[in-house]
Amino acid sequence: KHMNPSEYLESIKNLLLTDSRIVSHRIIREYEGLQKSYIRALLTLSDDSLLEFSEFIEQDEDNQFKITDYSFQWMDKDGNQIQRWDNTSHFPNLKNFPHHIHISEDNVVPGEPINIFAVLDEVAKILEQRKSD
Repeated sequence: KHMNPSEYLESIKNLLLTDSRIVSHRIIREYEGLQKSYIRALLTLSDDSLLEFSEFIEQDEDNQFKITDYSFQWMDKDGNQIQRWDNTSHFPNLKNFPHHIHISEDNVVPGEPINIFAVLDEVAKILEQRKSD
């Protein structure tokens, strides 16, 4: 279905209220417009970890939304980074530039374009793996 930036932002806000993996959330900043929308929020997840994220959403030529800028920082309850996904253009040599993932301080790997829906799935997968390790 075609979604404009405003509709996509509404779908994120709906996710924040309905996803069982999110215990609580605080929207830090948001801007909703048909051509451009933005959200920044801090989530507390069911394992007490934190996920701070921002997405800039713009309208493309086909009146679809595209995420032009994003950052997802997953942290433990004390705010120590577990993993971070972003598309800041500071690793030009990585495949799939500018999309990358900070696995740890010194370990940055290529990433794919990603959004809050996919990041929550990734986090759930990692938590499942940890349970079985």
